Amino acid sequence: MNWIEFKITIPQKTTEFFSNILINAGIKNFAVDDFDDFEQVLDDKQLFYDYVEDSLFDKKGQNPVITVYFPENTQGRESLEYIKSQLNALKSLPEYSSLEYTLNATKEEDWENNWKKYFKPFTVGQKLVVKPSWETLSDEMTKNRHIIEIDPGSSFGTGTHATTRLCLTLLENNISDETVLLDMGTGSGILSIGALVLGAKKVVAVDIDENSARIAKENLDINSHSFASDDYTIICTNVLESNTLDSRIDIKYDIITANIVAGIIIDMAPLFKRLLKNQGVLIASGIIGPRAEEVLCELEKAGFKLIKRCEDEDWVALEMKNN
Repeated sequence: MNWIEFKITIPQKTTEFFSNILINAGIKNFAVDDFDDFEQVLDDKQLFYDYVEDSLFDKKGQNPVITVYFPENTQGRESLEYIKSQLNALKSLPEYSSLEYTLNATKEEDWENNWKKYFKPFTVGQKLVVKPSWETLSDEMTKNRHIIEIDPGSSFGTGTHATTRLCLTLLENNISDETVLLDMGTGSGILSIGALVLGAKKVVAVDIDENSARIAKENLDINSHSFASDDYTIICTNVLESNTLDSRIDIKYDIITANIVAGIIIDMAPLFKRLLKNQGVLIASGIIGPRAEEVLCELEKAGFKLIKRCEDEDWVALEMKNN
């Protein structure tokens, strides 16, 4: 189906007003891009914005934008014309004179597939190659390397991000055929797959998000020709809020990977200590450079010893040993 993308640039502090116009017209699904909303999240929840792109802060002071998609059929065009008439009437009022809108035709398959042309096979470290599920590999690229086949869907983790590459590279020298690994915050499952194709005995992959857990299972299943399906378990839970840790998680691990964010790694430090075997390895990443020393300090306080620190594009990964 073809769609009409309708973008409405509205005056600041009017998001609720224009959202109600759409809702009253029967339009329930639309996206709002408003920097004020982001500022409120930071103020209310006191979050560290480790993963926030710098470009987002460039939007400060810009007017909010509402995006609506109308199906390119009779009903969709009628709804679009009705909304346009409402907006045109408001534009005559001084307080809404800055109101603007644009239209753009788009195809459904564009949303689903266009991004894929930017995700191509690539090598990681000395032993791995990451292959999008829709791509083919050359013989040269697969020579002496283990293949990770991935379809990230909406989950974080194509392997192209510096933090994921750092984790995969550190895994290369720590995996044996006896390794039991816990992948905390698995996302697309890429680190779990990497561990298994490198020869790990067993992987438990955990994520707080149901969609991520589902995508991780799909990706692990895609790669199950390289290992047995009973070599991995996917669990959706919040390990920081559960009164009792899931019994499927509560064992001792040889390696824990945590490619999350600095604040959560700090909060989980006592849990990592408890779940790792003596002399077990913690690979922690998702740490933005300015917070690396803070994370390192907290992990050392929890009883970990630094083995290796790796950096890439102002991101840091720490390989720590449980003493």
